[in-house]
Amino acid sequence: MNSELRPHQIEGIAMLRRALAAGTKHPILQMPTGAGKTVVAAAIVEGARRKGNRVVFTVPAIELIDQTVAAFGSEGIDGIGVIQGDHILTDWGRPVQVASVQTLAQRKDMPSATIVVVDEAHRTYRVIERWMKERPDLIFIGLTATPWARGMAKTWDALLVPVRMQQLIDQGYLAPMRVFGPSEPDLSKVSTVAGDYHEGELSEVMSSPLLVADVVATWLKLGEDRPTICFAVDRAHARKLSAEFVAAGVTCAYMDGFTEKEERDTIRRAFHDGRVKVVCNVGVLTTGVDWDVRCLVLARPTKSEILFVQIVGRALRPAEGKVDALILDHSATTLRLGFPTDIHHDALDDGSLRGSSQRVRERVVSLPKKCPSCSYLKPAGVHVCPECGFAPQRQSKIEAVGGELVQMRTKPRKPTRQEQQRFWSGLLWFTEDRGYSRGWASHKYKSKFGVWPRGMHDYSAPPDATCRGFVTASQIAFAKSKGKRFAA
Repeated sequence: MNSELRPHQIEGIAMLRRALAAGTKHPILQMPTGAGKTVVAAAIVEGARRKGNRVVFTVPAIELIDQTVAAFGSEGIDGIGVIQGDHILTDWGRPVQVASVQTLAQRKDMPSATIVVVDEAHRTYRVIERWMKERPDLIFIGLTATPWARGMAKTWDALLVPVRMQQLIDQGYLAPMRVFGPSEPDLSKVSTVAGDYHEGELSEVMSSPLLVADVVATWLKLGEDRPTICFAVDRAHARKLSAEFVAAGVTCAYMDGFTEKEERDTIRRAFHDGRVKVVCNVGVLTTGVDWDVRCLVLARPTKSEILFVQIVGRALRPAEGKVDALILDHSATTLRLGFPTDIHHDALDDGSLRGSSQRVRERVVSLPKKCPSCSYLKPAGVHVCPECGFAPQRQSKIEAVGGELVQMRTKPRKPTRQEQQRFWSGLLWFTEDRGYSRGWASHKYKSKFGVWPRGMHDYSAPPDATCRGFVTASQIAFAKSKGKRFAA
């Protein structure tokens, strides 16, 4: 292995070893976005090879074949063959085989193996289930960030969770998120098919001119000009969104499952170069994508915890100069399912209705609330909005009586380091955009927090509403003190 394993990766591999030693044949290892699933997979393969075992690693899509081979190669794993059409690396004699499930499904005989590692194991693969039944002696290890599919316990027999998404955020392996809920579409008349919204009916609702226009207007207001991926319901909906962005003067590209690989690569390069600011897509950027996404627009409502977490995960990967991930949820999915960091289960689903309803009850207690002032989604129990400072007036049933009024002083909430960094980065943006000095930024920071910006990272980012409002207010106050009128 060329990569040094992180503590949670070491723990995940240790949990696997203990489960296998105890006789478990089909364990699931949950590795959230940012946990380094590919590195762990490479460590599993390397460990198996040291013992002389043959390994088959299955991927859910043909386009992930070369990506997996390259990742394994970068970790020093050799002797890799590929099972996928007439691939140049086809060689069944090699001890490590990377195989697409589509190719395996067309075969009558499965390749020789001692261990089979199944990527994205929350998906149902009939060929894998058949292989398990035909070869009960084989070890099958499932890898996934979202092991919550209905009935997984019928195929897999253990769930191993070495780390959760919130822990990865706290440790700096994922970016923290700010979530806004500008729109709450009326989905009461949209029917449910196979556990999720009917796509055709959903597209009709989400394609209304008002909702489409609101997506673009909100991005122009809150998107901070960040590199953005927008998730749509279907191709028609995605094209409408793309056209609306373009009409507003925003460089936007379109991508779906039929987009050729060469065109996808061109769009990816333009996205990273800044020539394309927004990419509207339908279902092709949910997994296996390592783009530098700073903002995510969710215009595709879903009832699926799996799809929701997979989509949001695209924006959480850390990057240089990235303070946080901005999520603009026009689907109200966060309000229905909760924050992705709060979605987790301690056991595989057995497919029973009782188990599913129990999970629904568990989800209700921690649903976020929307700030009526700025549409920021607050965690349950948070009264004062962390984004704009708005505090809804509490309704009291206590009868008021006459008495002497006494001024009450309350201790202000201590700002988080994330809020301080976001404010400082916004001030640095002003110095670059308007030619202000660094001393100006430092004094504004001290005016806000009472201390100098020691320990803050020196990178700029478009100011949020709090920073911009503070700067504007201070400039107005300064202009009034000089007897002048302020012009924004």
